[in-house]
Amino acid sequence: METANINRTAASAQGNPLLEIAITVVVPAVILMQLSAPERLGTTAALLLALAFPIGWGIRDAITRRKLSWLALLGVVSTLLTGGIGLLKVDPYWLAVKEAAIPALIGLAVLGSSWTRWPLIRVLVFNPQLFNVPKIEAALQARSTTAKFEQRLRRATLGLAGTFAFSAVMNFVLARWIVTSPAGSEAFNAELGRLTLLSYPAIALPSMAMMLGLVWWLGHSVKALTGIGLSDLLHQQK
Repeated sequence: METANINRTAASAQGNPLLEIAITVVVPAVILMQLSAPERLGTTAALLLALAFPIGWGIRDAITRRKLSWLALLGVVSTLLTGGIGLLKVDPYWLAVKEAAIPALIGLAVLGSSWTRWPLIRVLVFNPQLFNVPKIEAALQARSTTAKFEQRLRRATLGLAGTFAFSAVMNFVLARWIVTSPAGSEAFNAELGRLTLLSYPAIALPSMAMMLGLVWWLGHSVKALTGIGLSDLLHQQK
């Protein structure tokens, strides 16, 4: 299930990450692998219960922050699509397509937005939650380095799009490798549970590492162009 991966790729540092992993990854996986047998919950009930945890977490997160982010919304939609594939007993090939499609679409949107007035790199990476944007922009103007910074920002956009491309390819490969049983079967649920567990170390962690590397590179680029220390470039949480 792609919900947890999408939310973490957004580099959200708020809340308790271990609790989020437990609720959106571990608990659903255990339910799918251990409770799908007919003598327990059965395949349909186990699937619905497992999907309820990441969806519930997404709703809780939106209520807590009093804001529904579009990435979180995509995660909920992805989870609902997973449930639809299981309940409607669609060919598991389409699960792999779905797992790859959402990060691929985000990556294409990031890449395409670099030629618009609202590049998504400013939403996902170079944003007021991470960087002191007004101070940086003032320093860039004072040093006449704004054009050079925009070039660096375009390079960062390519790197960000590459991160989502990696996620899309790995999601497809991992889903095709692990989930091979007919949707709606006990084996399908168990394989979906294993996919949920393995997608975190195989996809989410490398994606986060690439995102952190991108933030580090962008921060040092801004430091070189503004002369401001890294600690002053970053947004200071109050």
